[in-house]
Amino acid sequence: MTGTILVTGGTGTLGQHVVPLLVDAGSKVRLLSRNAHESAAGIEYVTGDLLKGEGVATAVAGAEVVLHLAGGPKGDEVATAHLVDAAARAGVRHLVYISVVAAEAIPLGYFKAKAAAERIVAESGMPFTTLRAAQFHDLVLKGVRGLAKLPVVPIPGGVRLQPVDSREVAARLVELTLDEPAGQVPDLTGPTVYGLAELVRGYLRASGKRRPLLPVRLPGKAGKAYRAGANMTFNGTQLGQRTWEEFLAEQFG
Repeated sequence: MTGTILVTGGTGTLGQHVVPLLVDAGSKVRLLSRNAHESAAGIEYVTGDLLKGEGVATAVAGAEVVLHLAGGPKGDEVATAHLVDAAARAGVRHLVYISVVAAEAIPLGYFKAKAAAERIVAESGMPFTTLRAAQFHDLVLKGVRGLAKLPVVPIPGGVRLQPVDSREVAARLVELTLDEPAGQVPDLTGPTVYGLAELVRGYLRASGKRRPLLPVRLPGKAGKAYRAGANMTFNGTQLGQRTWEEFLAEQFG
């Protein structure tokens, strides 16, 4: 039986799937949050701020495993450094980190921060497991929904994605968390590769909307990387089962 598992980002999209699975597995779960919460059955809440490094040492004290799900548009490497430092000092046995496919290949701030956080974890000297996942269906839905608010939907040419269901990522993370440290494990992506236009058209059909699509060119180094497929992964990849179409059917009934 694994001892206390500290989860960061436990109230986010992924965390809301992960935490119940850990509790169902009989784990003692501790959640680090910036906001105070009343402890619930099988879940202890502690308050802290990873970006500021506040309350982190208290949060990791006595934890055997740390599952690091917290992330945002900025500062992932800073938050991870604070967590890794505290975890190493506390003698944590296993650190599990969720990253993004092609973290080192896309010249955008979010990907660069994820790649830097991966290096911090790998070079910490702690036993660790890092899982890279493709974009979640939930995130893709948020993006295409925002695009579809426009009277004409711009579609950057050459952009392809392999969206994966966040529930499948959660299930895989729980397996890895309850297992022994494994280093960087095979990436997890969805079962299908889609052009961005396909994803948008699927959303429009499912939501009953109609919008014309306008092909545009994504400029700069990021556009070049996406057109070259630098965000894709195929070798040694684990595939999820739920497709974009199945996800949309669940969302729109």
